[in-house]
Amino acid sequence: MNLAFPIKVSSEQAEGHSTPAAATGPVAALLRAEALAELAIAVLAYRHFGGTWLLFASLLLVPDLTMVGYLINRRVGAWVYNLGHTYIAPALLALVGFILAIPLLYSLALIWVAHIGLDRFLGYGLKYPDAFGATHLGWNDARSSANGYEP
Repeated sequence: MNLAFPIKVSSEQAEGHSTPAAATGPVAALLRAEALAELAIAVLAYRHFGGTWLLFASLLLVPDLTMVGYLINRRVGAWVYNLGHTYIAPALLALVGFILAIPLLYSLALIWVAHIGLDRFLGYGLKYPDAFGATHLGWNDARSSANGYEP
């Protein structure tokens, strides 16, 4: 396991689970670097558009409210979480902001993109329904292995 990119995944980890094997080695490193670039570009664009840092700090973790789906079950939790952690929704929000000429929507979309970039840089990717820690970036959650979900 690389300390800079603490994702540890092998093909054996997916045995007994429907979760496919995740990116490893140089591919995992590229995905983390890409996420860092997304975060940096979103923050720089937010600054360029003149967003307030109080708004940024206040809303940066709001997309994590999508974890509420896990109160129902893992399948619903993964589905709702993934809705809030793909670039589709912030892209649509920015598009609506462009069409309606509402700059605040650009700011909100950029905060959302920054959140997704930060999550992916930290190894929290899109979720599989097997366990909260089962992501497209690999198994990365201590709660998952503590509960026996990590193979």
